[in-house]
Amino acid sequence: MACDNDPMPQPYEYDVLIIGSGAAGLTVALNLPEHLKICVVSKADISSGATLWAQGGIAAVLDDQDSTENHVQDTLAAGGGLCNEEAVRFTVENSKESIEWLIGTGVDFTRDTDAQLHLTREGGHSHRRIIHAADATGYAVSTTLTAQAQARPNIELRSGRVAVDLITNRKLALPGNRCVGAYILNLEDNHVELFRARFTVIATGGASKAYRYTTNPDGASGDGIAMAWRAGCRVANMEFNQFHPTCLYHPHAKSFLITEAVRGEGGLLKLPDGSRFMDRFDKRGELAPRDIVARAIDHEMKRLGADHLYLDISHKPADFIRHHFPTIYEKCLEFGIDITREPIPVVPAAHYTCGGIVSDERARTDINQLYVVGEAGFTGLHGANRMASNSLLECLVYGRAAAADITRREADIPPPPDAPAWDESQVRDSDEDVVISHNWDELRHFMWDYVGIVRTTKRLQRAKHRVDLLSAEISEFYSNYRVTNDLLELRNLVTVSDLIICSALQRKESRGLHYTLDYPGLLHEARDTVLIPTTYRTPSP
Repeated sequence: MACDNDPMPQPYEYDVLIIGSGAAGLTVALNLPEHLKICVVSKADISSGATLWAQGGIAAVLDDQDSTENHVQDTLAAGGGLCNEEAVRFTVENSKESIEWLIGTGVDFTRDTDAQLHLTREGGHSHRRIIHAADATGYAVSTTLTAQAQARPNIELRSGRVAVDLITNRKLALPGNRCVGAYILNLEDNHVELFRARFTVIATGGASKAYRYTTNPDGASGDGIAMAWRAGCRVANMEFNQFHPTCLYHPHAKSFLITEAVRGEGGLLKLPDGSRFMDRFDKRGELAPRDIVARAIDHEMKRLGADHLYLDISHKPADFIRHHFPTIYEKCLEFGIDITREPIPVVPAAHYTCGGIVSDERARTDINQLYVVGEAGFTGLHGANRMASNSLLECLVYGRAAAADITRREADIPPPPDAPAWDESQVRDSDEDVVISHNWDELRHFMWDYVGIVRTTKRLQRAKHRVDLLSAEISEFYSNYRVTNDLLELRNLVTVSDLIICSALQRKESRGLHYTLDYPGLLHEARDTVLIPTTYRTPSP
């Protein structure tokens, strides 16, 4: 714990500061020139983000029977009319090259007996186009990219650090609209450090931790989105939070996702009596897009008063199951569930934030020299509903795009200006941490109950009232006590929850992942929900 007489940490200075160490952040780092001084910071271990836990795979056009146009049309269909077609085409057209780069880094993808890459199929896809490493693709990608980054002398990997806020010219009372770094809390000594940088990249992931049940790791607290909003960036489509239909339901299992590939390989959703039900909700059955499957499961659970339903692949040969889903097989076996013989108990859980910080095809945000890649960003790719396995692809394509743009510009961007050290002279250590834990629990419960899979205007208004009260409490707490990881995450979660609620209240229709009983139909024109902070400034071209 920091004391008043502790020496102030010295500032760090880099060419590029990357906040977040998942596939998106490491892709940026590894595609930048080696003469640039780069720092990648992460909350916990470098390989601890959402990428590590991604099971399914990466969508890309790699088969002669498939085409770019097929992938584009599938994505547009899944997005409920809200995808930005230019962003979709940009992503899909760059998919093969991005996968080839990833293979070149050493990722060992699953291959058939003839040594060809094995491609699987997931909901919403018309062809087999999901490249994967068994059922632990994220682990293979994360560990490989981390090893590559560790081998680069120009890349510093600093774990145990949580970003507090971005530093901009406006914060420094300087002219211009530029990001020049960030204040970052060192969790080892609880000091806030000053990181100055010519370019800053947000790669912090989504905000699913705002919900009671989530498939995401603990760090998914919307930090980057909240920081960018406070700094003056627009956010868009925050109402579209994807709920994964199948999270393992067991009292001792924490946030273990059952990949959509299980349904892609023939897994069947069943009620407690063993009967199927998906055909009553969509002609595609178990291969319907995730929002339809999640709502169907939610509907049947509420109709029956059930705590969970079942996903059954036990009709497939045991060797097939163990070969294709070794991680799921072993994890379920730990809890006494043999998926070769019995169904898997499942429940929906918050999984992916489709909205985020507004960005373009170069991954630029509304603030000059500030980029965003991955789940924290809003590129227009996902629209109202992310199609399976497009997310890791987005990390690769936009991570490479950000690196290319920084490379083109870096010779023209001057060093960052001086900035003051973090001032702790007017705050003290908290002796009321119970406030944080209680507010945390309250937030996640009412977000699940009122802003979950199915919504109403009354529920959203109730949630808005509660989040306003929490926001005032947290603001007062933040102003008087030294920052901690829990306080920073709660502060950010309250901010992104407010953005989600405000976005949901603005959408007077049911589209994609946003389903409200008060407006069950579609509006004639599909429009993004864009929220603009009072500090917004038009960025330079």
